[in-house]
Amino acid sequence: MTDDLRDLLRTAFHWTDLGPGSDYLVSDRSGWWRDPRILDGLGPALADLFAAEKPTVVVAPEVTGFMVGPLVARALGVGFVEAYRAGARRAIAEPMIWIDIPTDHRGDVQRLGIREKLVGPGDRVLVVDDWAATGAQARGLRELLGSRYVGAAVIVDECPPGVSAELSIRSLLTGVDLDPA
Repeated sequence: MTDDLRDLLRTAFHWTDLGPGSDYLVSDRSGWWRDPRILDGLGPALADLFAAEKPTVVVAPEVTGFMVGPLVARALGVGFVEAYRAGARRAIAEPMIWIDIPTDHRGDVQRLGIREKLVGPGDRVLVVDDWAATGAQARGLRELLGSRYVGAAVIVDECPPGVSAELSIRSLLTGVDLDPA
């Protein structure tokens, strides 16, 4: 990972103030997806975080994970598997394995599932996403995948250090790197 990519990520990121009545800022990551230099560098940079673990497949939760995951899979030369949220407006006509995710950063309970046939017993699975705030999705996917889980590569890690260590979360940036103050 280059310092140039880190600088590009910081520059293209913004916090949005929702105005009166709101007591928090909302992250605006849209600049990341607009900049071709960032898109070109993200896959290899995130892949490098776990190259030594030799993942055989990347799993990423929807929605943003569906953008970042394939970039990392391509950089690693492996396949990609979607982790779907239950209750979405699509039917998946294949056997799925599901896990209930404890409350996420919004306080919502989620259910994530992957197509059963796409992750085999010998796979080494790298979970990829754009942001880890609580580690809830990584924890749930680790439970779902068992010993196949090698860790989680994210663009931004805001988890407490103990959570990041427990879940083997590695990142390009931390929440402090994007501090609005």
